Amino acid sequence: MAETVVLAYSGGLDTSVAIPWLSEQGYDVVAVAADLGANLDLAAIQEKAVKIGARRCYVVDARAMFAERFIRPALNANALYEGQYPLSASLSRPLIAELLVAVAHREGADAVAHGCTGKGNDQVRFDVAIGALDPSLTVVAPVREWAFSRDAELEYADAHGVPVPVTRQSPYSIDVNLWGRSAEGGAIEDPGAPVPEDAYAWTVSPQACPPEALSVQLTFESGTPVALNGEHLSLWELIDRLNGLAGSRGVGRIEMVENRLVGIKSREVYEAPAAIALITAKRALEQLVLTRDLYQLRASLEGQYAALAYNGLWYSPARLALDAFMLEATRSVTGEVTLLLDHGQAIVAGRTAAGSLYNPGLATYSLHDTFDHKAAKGFVDLWGLPIRTLAAIHPLADPDAENWPFSILEPASRA
Repeated sequence: MAETVVLAYSGGLDTSVAIPWLSEQGYDVVAVAADLGANLDLAAIQEKAVKIGARRCYVVDARAMFAERFIRPALNANALYEGQYPLSASLSRPLIAELLVAVAHREGADAVAHGCTGKGNDQVRFDVAIGALDPSLTVVAPVREWAFSRDAELEYADAHGVPVPVTRQSPYSIDVNLWGRSAEGGAIEDPGAPVPEDAYAWTVSPQACPPEALSVQLTFESGTPVALNGEHLSLWELIDRLNGLAGSRGVGRIEMVENRLVGIKSREVYEAPAAIALITAKRALEQLVLTRDLYQLRASLEGQYAALAYNGLWYSPARLALDAFMLEATRSVTGEVTLLLDHGQAIVAGRTAAGSLYNPGLATYSLHDTFDHKAAKGFVDLWGLPIRTLAAIHPLADPDAENWPFSILEPASRA
């Protein structure tokens, strides 16, 4: 009896050619397809998987689960890898790994499989997550073990009658979910050339946007967006709707040369309209309600959180510990933010919060100023005391250097 392998199946090139390849290796293939916000035709994907050789294909509408259990924690942390990438693909892999393990247990399978290459990050995310969830499972990676190029995969698909959404004329590798869309391959690989416009699908070119800005109001409760323009929505529905609104004004285009975990640099193109808009709005609200020490501490940890997720360590004590901190740090982040979406930018137009720490009397320079200016002199003296003490022994600069480029403006002569 053939060994059962459970394959994470998207219907794309890599996983589509994986089904006949695994069958040729003697595996009985069971596929798992999940809609994480790509608005997939799950019935068609299920039919295709069975048609090209899978014994069975499970389908899951995982949009709500993805939003609540993966996007929400990442948003709590304002997680952007290398300050740019909102981790759309990175966050989806541990969820897909959970589905693989669950189906493997249901089917009595000893192996699971994914369509990752040997030079990408996703292989790490899948393999490490699966090992964390059930270390007894064997992980098979057909494309990695096969070491085929994309052109070779296309030839294999042609030879085996496997329909795929990738052509030699449009060779992009696409990944889509609620939190973003990524594209790589083809002309994108040249970092010295502009990204072809056909690589984008979610965002209007900033140059082609309508002339007027689009105003949106976002309501947050303890760091979570709960309403868009006053309408309360589930998290996944709010993200889905905001993707359309922000994308229509060109917001969320990201081009970066990314440092992959495996040690190479890769040019990546992302579209994340809702992610960029929400992180921008949430940070604006945090500026209003968090104390300085908490605001600065959480900002210092955001990059570490993003790196853990990016590097496949979602199921790790470090990420869980940071989750607990971020949850506490966002407890007071409740209020409303107005954004202007305009030609590729999400601009904060206003923010309000019942727990605002902004005191107009202290901040103003008008006649209504309540700040104690006389107290400032003593504060500054004490703050600078260590530096003055040091400078008395070891001067930190030479104010009398002869090579200073002074110029002298002579006073105008009087008549």
